[in-house]
Amino acid sequence: MFIGAHVSTAGGLDKGVIRGKKIGADCIQIFVSSPRMWNVPTLSEEKIELYNIEMDKSELGPTLVHGKYLIALGSPDATLRGKSSVALHKEFTIANQIGALGLVFHPASHRGQGFESIRDQFSNIVKEILEDVDGDSLLLLETSAGSGDHIGSNFEEIANLLNDINNPRVGVCMDTQHVWAAGYDISSPRGLDSTFNTFNKTIGLNLLKAVHLNDSKKEINSRVDRHENIGDGFIGSNGLGNFLNRKEINGIPMYLEVPGIEGNGPDKENIKRVRKILE
Repeated sequence: MFIGAHVSTAGGLDKGVIRGKKIGADCIQIFVSSPRMWNVPTLSEEKIELYNIEMDKSELGPTLVHGKYLIALGSPDATLRGKSSVALHKEFTIANQIGALGLVFHPASHRGQGFESIRDQFSNIVKEILEDVDGDSLLLLETSAGSGDHIGSNFEEIANLLNDINNPRVGVCMDTQHVWAAGYDISSPRGLDSTFNTFNKTIGLNLLKAVHLNDSKKEINSRVDRHENIGDGFIGSNGLGNFLNRKEINGIPMYLEVPGIEGNGPDKENIKRVRKILE
């Protein structure tokens, strides 16, 4: 099992690889541009080469690219949708250039329009990007915590989008904090039976390609997106242990997105906590 984390790429993508190794990660998740700005700089061949050199030395598992927080394919605002489409296209291109497992992005909000009203526009944008960008990297929809009008807080909405897109290069990234906040019990054996059975019936376990492994600052069904360090939240070490020992996630890479003991993001201590749980 690959246990990784989101790391900073300040100074270059190769620096993200070095930071991942420093905290004992088996794989890394990265931003390839600022998550809160629309600009996506072109990645030079030199920078790609530096990244590849560090990856070869590190022997890390699959890299996951995280898309911008700004992306909103379900927005009624045509200008915002256009910017979102362009940014997603550019970042997905980079994900393929570096041979990443894929790019994961938040389905974001439908802005009060209702899910059914945005299905076509959302799916059509993704289909166009997949047709235009060559490579083997996947586009992964991330499960949502369900706050406000956010899309994808239930497995049925994600399943509908994936069915509409109908492309082998799409899949799902399950965020443990988000599904917990959305009301899925992933902490108890019985709850996990129900959660994975529902996921398999609606989406299909074959489409689960990555996991964001996070504890939760909020209780189940809170609909609030607040991550906590491993073992310090409402899911807890026992709950995460039950999750990690499920056969359904065997071989699926895990990426931590936690506050960090010092508040600086995923760190060596959180990686150690996961490994201790697995023991």
